[in-house]
Amino acid sequence: MPSPTPNISENRPVIRQLDDSAINRIAAGEVVERPASAVKELVENAIDAGARRITVEYADGGKTMIRVTDDGCGIAPEDLPLALSRHATSKIDGSDLLDIHTFGFRGEALPSLGAVGRLTITSRAAGFDGAEITVDGGRMGEVRPAALNGGTIVTLRDLFFATPARLKFLRTDRAEAQAIGDVIKRLAMAEPFVRFVLRDVSGDGKGRDVFRAEAEQGDLFEALHGRLAQVLGREFAENALPIDAMREGLHLTGFAALPTYSRGSAVAQYLFVNGRPVRDKLLTGALRGAYFDFLSRDRHPAAALFVECPPTLVDVNVHPAKSEVRFRDPGLARGLIVSALRHALAEAGHRASTTVAQATLGAMQPQPQGARVYQMDRAGMDRPSPAARQAAYQAQAPGFAETAGVWGRVEGTPLPEMPAPSHAAAAASEAEEAAPAPDYPLGTARGQVHENYIIAQTANGMVIVDQHAAHERLVYEKLKRQMNENGVAAQALLIPEIVELSANDCARLLELAEELAKLGLGIEAFGGSAIAVRETPAILGTVNARALILDVLDELAEGDSSSIVQAKIEAILSRVACHGSIRSGRWMRAEEMNALLREMETTPHSGQCNHGRPTYVELKLADIERLFGRT
Repeated sequence: MPSPTPNISENRPVIRQLDDSAINRIAAGEVVERPASAVKELVENAIDAGARRITVEYADGGKTMIRVTDDGCGIAPEDLPLALSRHATSKIDGSDLLDIHTFGFRGEALPSLGAVGRLTITSRAAGFDGAEITVDGGRMGEVRPAALNGGTIVTLRDLFFATPARLKFLRTDRAEAQAIGDVIKRLAMAEPFVRFVLRDVSGDGKGRDVFRAEAEQGDLFEALHGRLAQVLGREFAENALPIDAMREGLHLTGFAALPTYSRGSAVAQYLFVNGRPVRDKLLTGALRGAYFDFLSRDRHPAAALFVECPPTLVDVNVHPAKSEVRFRDPGLARGLIVSALRHALAEAGHRASTTVAQATLGAMQPQPQGARVYQMDRAGMDRPSPAARQAAYQAQAPGFAETAGVWGRVEGTPLPEMPAPSHAAAAASEAEEAAPAPDYPLGTARGQVHENYIIAQTANGMVIVDQHAAHERLVYEKLKRQMNENGVAAQALLIPEIVELSANDCARLLELAEELAKLGLGIEAFGGSAIAVRETPAILGTVNARALILDVLDELAEGDSSSIVQAKIEAILSRVACHGSIRSGRWMRAEEMNALLREMETTPHSGQCNHGRPTYVELKLADIERLFGRT
């Protein structure tokens, strides 16, 4: 059984002033959790120094050695001892802690690293000779001359040798190396005009490049797009939508991926505030909220978003590692992210991720064989003529047009005889032949297979459409549009339900009463800390009002606004759309299939169903020909 007074001894405790070494080790515990934390602090210092080329080397996951080399402005010899003193910095003057334009500002990183490891700084500023200083477990050495062309080299060896207990909490070398790589990639995204190189020099010391990102050129969006392609891969860059929105001093830029390019976890979400990588619940919640209508709960969006604002609108001094921020107006930041992303997704229309087609092609790859010569590769065996293709389409898709007008001879090959069509059908067929086929994005329907999949031909390939998933999305969007135009119908409760809450929860809900009323949830004060629920959204049917109120409060605890009612309503609309859409197994006429394709082209978000799955797959002609050895 624990002692009732575990922290009180019989003797009166004495207050002591800790020495600088102990103070620095305590500060290091807040700033330097692992090797990746040390890399973050040193690389941020290099960026603040104006570096355009940064090289990071590490050994054994950063436990035995970390070296950061940059071409920044450097440090003068007489400033080296001061740079290793706590709360000494060149980045702020201390008069205004809200006007911060740099990564660092506390002046704690270098003395903290020197307190728990063996730190060496070699630097040369313009107009000065090179100099070097060493700190070993908090003991500072003398400044010595050193040979260096320019910039700064910071070497940290034997991290946590002065606090060996901390070493037991480090993970494997591989895990620590992955954490270092993640830090460098995030900073590389924040600074696309800076060259980054990450090298692992474990073992023999020769080293190998783990990550390399050359400095980008062009305007900010071009540079950012190129850098994201280097860091996150070409697939993300190909399936990402540009984001550019501004509201009341906040400017949001970046790229957000299509819903069909979703991930199984939140590993592909990168958020930055004034160029600083952050992991902020407000921002990640806003990102999730923007996609909640397009992804199921087990899928997560991919995005790299940058919020720029005057420093006075955000407080970056709320976390020891500066990984969290606090906005003066959190609702403004959240609203900007949600509205900007939804606008971009709506403008994407029916577009779906290219990875869907790549996965389809991968599943269709033929077994590898030796080199063969196909007859189609010989002279005269190129693609068929447009006339031959048109005749083949008409013959292979009965019901799209009467076939008699096109039965005949193609390249000298006789076609089988068919019954003569009616006069009206023959005229329609002749008119279709005379008019060139429009170049629709989703093409023209050519057939239906298994009573569920529509096959359409585009100008440079083919499209396979899941008729049920596509029509479900179209119906869902139509229902949402009608709801937005006409409002959410509310049903009055015969007997209002009284819900007892804490005083704080009651006040928060009543502040949102007007907003909730627009969603069909009518509440009002009922004395003390209770509220009366008088109306609930009619579309929800019979609902547990207390459970609904508690769900709203749970969401308010995570963010500063409530979308849970909206989410529940739209979940009902989604189920209604599912039951009201074209079912699998239904045979469709040609005009119905083409009408579905045309409506998909004009309806936002039609590229994915209500659960984030693709509604169609597009295969390029060149890829299809590659499957058959034509290329």
